[in-house]
Amino acid sequence: MAYFSDLQGKRVLITGGSKGLGLDIAQAFVSLGANVIITGRDGEVLAEAAEQLNKKAKVCSYLIAEMQEVKSVYAMVDEAVRQLGGLDVLVNNAGINIPKKALEVTEGEWDQILDTNLKGMFFCAQRAGKHMIPQGYGKIINIVSQMAFVGYYQRAAYCSSKGGAVQLTKALAVEWAEHQIKVNAVAPTFIETEMTREMFKKRDFYEDVIRRIPLGGLAEPSDVTGAVLFLASDLANLITGETIKVDGGWTAI
Repeated sequence: MAYFSDLQGKRVLITGGSKGLGLDIAQAFVSLGANVIITGRDGEVLAEAAEQLNKKAKVCSYLIAEMQEVKSVYAMVDEAVRQLGGLDVLVNNAGINIPKKALEVTEGEWDQILDTNLKGMFFCAQRAGKHMIPQGYGKIINIVSQMAFVGYYQRAAYCSSKGGAVQLTKALAVEWAEHQIKVNAVAPTFIETEMTREMFKKRDFYEDVIRRIPLGGLAEPSDVTGAVLFLASDLANLITGETIKVDGGWTAI
């Protein structure tokens, strides 16, 4: 972790930071001395997560936001900037999936997934960019998925949203490069968390996923967090518009 000493004191906003991967990312930033705000939809869960993080360092607070509503996203980013005194790093982690056969996906479900995973991501980055551009610096890290690069069953809307997020990452990187704002993405494979554990109790599904991963295992949140820290640090100052795949080799086949 000595390599990431430059993250000390950085002002970091993490969407979807109350549990799972988002919470692991927040814990890592807090342990490195960053000032962190996590967001989510459930105030009670967010409060518990912030209390847990503040046992390590009293530098974490939380904001409630609805990623499908642009006004809520704008208000959340503006308030985070006010509390932090600026913004150095945005981790766009909030996302959802509703696994369903393509023939059964409703318009409402499609909109819910795309509005959270792509629309919400864009407008969060847009608002953050408005604060980062005047300071001439910023790191935006979008959490996407290996499903941006491969197809998979019952994930037509999810794959579409994540594929769009990869292209969004490239577009923002090109447009904001002149302002020294680096925009990158991290694409994990399936991650084993308390939220996905129930899904993997289906033996056929678990075996199919493992069969597709040459390294032979699911990702741990810490596997993904390492890539996020790298992109947020000075080690990655000449990297923009890229997506780091943390997929155990799935997309290499």
